[in-house]
Amino acid sequence: MRAQSILTAAILAAAREKRPARVPFLTAGCPSLDRFWDCLKELDEYGADIIEIGVPFSDPVADGSVIAAASQKALLAGVDLDWILAGLAKHQLKAPVVLMSYANPLLQYAWERADGLTISQRGQASLELLAQDTRSLIAGIIAADVPLEESGPFRVAFEPAEIDLIVLVGPNTSSERMDKYARIARGYVYVVSVLGTTGVREGLPLEAKATLARARAAFDLPLALGFGVKEPKQLAGLTRMPDAVIFGSALVRHLNEGGRVKDFMAPWLAEF
Repeated sequence: MRAQSILTAAILAAAREKRPARVPFLTAGCPSLDRFWDCLKELDEYGADIIEIGVPFSDPVADGSVIAAASQKALLAGVDLDWILAGLAKHQLKAPVVLMSYANPLLQYAWERADGLTISQRGQASLELLAQDTRSLIAGIIAADVPLEESGPFRVAFEPAEIDLIVLVGPNTSSERMDKYARIARGYVYVVSVLGTTGVREGLPLEAKATLARARAAFDLPLALGFGVKEPKQLAGLTRMPDAVIFGSALVRHLNEGGRVKDFMAPWLAEF
């Protein structure tokens, strides 16, 4: 029987402290190639329970302008999965790491190492090689554009390596579909607060409360609320706190403007 997920355990540890887990997101290579690794260490030091790293991609359909621009800048600087994994191997973090990506970079990770196979076979081989190469470096993967019906090859590759494939649900995810996701979900559930892309918002939309309620009815896993979250006061209108809070665009913008990780994390440490 598989042991409890590292990611689930990290969120439950925060719950024992009577607070939601803090899950910062940072695009790989942001704000610069050298500074990125320092920022990860600082996030680790200043309260991150889980760290999500964005894998740069040329067509990030779920990302707003801030993260899309950071992704494009990183791609031009040569950041890819190999760069990320090589860096993770050199930098020890206490917080477990989740890679947030899209299907294309994952399926093409080891394309050249699967020579002689069909296209579909190459894709599966790439996923399995990625799982093999990352099993000691990451605890989970988010494939933002992979729907339930196409998640099988990803689960086949990652589950034996005990890498959680994180599912995303949002305001437009029906309760029936959430029930289907619940059968395969691991680690935590990424609850998208609003229809649309990532990005800083002043408040949480009204539908966030309803989405969280439906997700609580469907999943036994911790719920992590993301998209548009930048500061603790945005959560004040919720009937019940999510188990974890994900913040990305606001952090990326803060660092790009020369801000310090410590200053960004201070309100989260003060409130939670």
